[in-house]
Amino acid sequence: MKRTLRSRWRRAVHDGVRRALGFLPRESRFALYRALVDCDPHPDPRLSLHIADTRDDLEACFALLHDAYVASGFMTPHPSGLRVTPYHALPTTTTLCAKFDGEVVGTLSLIREGVFGLPLQSAFDLSSVRAREGRIAEVSALAVHPAFRKTGGAILFPLMKFMYEYCTQYFDTRHLVIAVNPNKIELYESLLLFQRLTPHTVEHYDFANGAPAVGATLDLQQARLDFQTVYGHKRERKNLHRYFVETRMPNIELPARPYHTTNDPVMTPQLLDHFFNRRTQVFDSLDLRRRLLLHSIYDLPEYRDVLPALPARRPPGLALRRHRRYSLKCPGRLHLHGWSDAGPFDIDVVEVSLSGFQAVVPRPLPLDVWGTVSIELGLGVRSTLQVAAVRGVRPGGSCVYGFRIDEPDAAWRACVAALESGCTHRDLRGAVTDVPTEPDVRIVMA
Repeated sequence: MKRTLRSRWRRAVHDGVRRALGFLPRESRFALYRALVDCDPHPDPRLSLHIADTRDDLEACFALLHDAYVASGFMTPHPSGLRVTPYHALPTTTTLCAKFDGEVVGTLSLIREGVFGLPLQSAFDLSSVRAREGRIAEVSALAVHPAFRKTGGAILFPLMKFMYEYCTQYFDTRHLVIAVNPNKIELYESLLLFQRLTPHTVEHYDFANGAPAVGATLDLQQARLDFQTVYGHKRERKNLHRYFVETRMPNIELPARPYHTTNDPVMTPQLLDHFFNRRTQVFDSLDLRRRLLLHSIYDLPEYRDVLPALPARRPPGLALRRHRRYSLKCPGRLHLHGWSDAGPFDIDVVEVSLSGFQAVVPRPLPLDVWGTVSIELGLGVRSTLQVAAVRGVRPGGSCVYGFRIDEPDAAWRACVAALESGCTHRDLRGAVTDVPTEPDVRIVMA
């Protein structure tokens, strides 16, 4: 009873403060929020942040999220005590985890746009974001343990920094989007410089149990400059530019990648079965198209029995191409033979097979002209191939070409085999031990 009264009292105080702030001009409110920033560049060493990829860590993250969402009215209680969504089953979703003294105290999920789209696209128009170059990821499933919500951002700011570093350095993401309660949107606008997708509020957002929501976006490429403008003159613990862009925290464990992959799949067959069939029944709720998409992603025999069942006869028009578990961004240099403008050209390889690859090229190329390409598959792992472009398209300002390989070398064969057989990001870590490497030569990624 006392706890309920205290909770009601705190809620009443917070509502009163919000109403009082509402009478201030927008610039004054934002200045006040920024004055309250306290980002410690040397957090308690008992705090650790990493990708959640074990059953225990994922279970703790989903339980923390469930309790936070139930308390906020964003979901009804689930018998499992977990909040698990179909997006968590995808290899393009990464769950970040904050622990204090070994206990999960904070989490958020980054859902990069993939085969299921994004949760908020059901309520918000993303055409203006998609019109710009760069991949999109939705910041979702944010929760901090109640014991750490009054500690001046001791968990939240490190989580936000982890998110920034992961998206800009590892997740090949330029644009973040969020859907948040109207009471929270000004914190994202004032502190993190998000911009609203539309001026109005969506009154009933289904992904949050029908609660109202405001959509917003952040261009991470532009944010680096904007953080400098807004925070560059402030002292250390209030300088979010220095905190996000320059500070390095030993508390944050970024993924170790032998190849230049840009996502970190974590769902083994056992984890999919545990979270989506046994602890919840998320797979049972999926429509046929989403079931087919999951089968096209997890196309290894060991996944077959845990994925949602497919009908014996599929309706016409639902055949789907294979979708890869890993995405890539491998830098390379291409030189064409016997062409007037032979290069070399910088390219980014984004998809590989044993006999060819797709690459983003800054300019149009001739077809069926052979050349030599040197591709950095991972740090110190290089493949040199004879290739020819066989097809090309121009989506926007870049050119995407498909290349045919004359003869794959050992490094290329090993990379393709690892990507096709690996279930999770951990499976790739030992994949380069027998591959010839060139540790003294590397191509620096932009």
